[in-house]
Amino acid sequence: FFSICHMASPVIVIDAGTGFTKMGYAGNYEPSYIIPTIYAENSSVQKGSKKGLDDLDFLIGSEALANYQTYKPSYPIKQGIVEDWDSVERL
Repeated sequence: FFSICHMASPVIVIDAGTGFTKMGYAGNYEPSYIIPTIYAENSSVQKGSKKGLDDLDFLIGSEALANYQTYKPSYPIKQGIVEDWDSVERL
């Protein structure tokens, strides 16, 4: 037994792949967003050195690719296997 409130909420679908992560809503013909599956963090920031939102100094997707000179890129999924869960959670 579901209330009308629960049935009106859209179901979100996330397909994190080796090359691209696709995100959208169940029932749509194609994903709403497609981004490269890449995570990059600022190599000059020390982990645990900041508090609050200041420690979220990372980029994902196309922004991570564009800033590879100042950020340390990583591919958290290789050959379909998650190798870095912390990075995947940030995607």
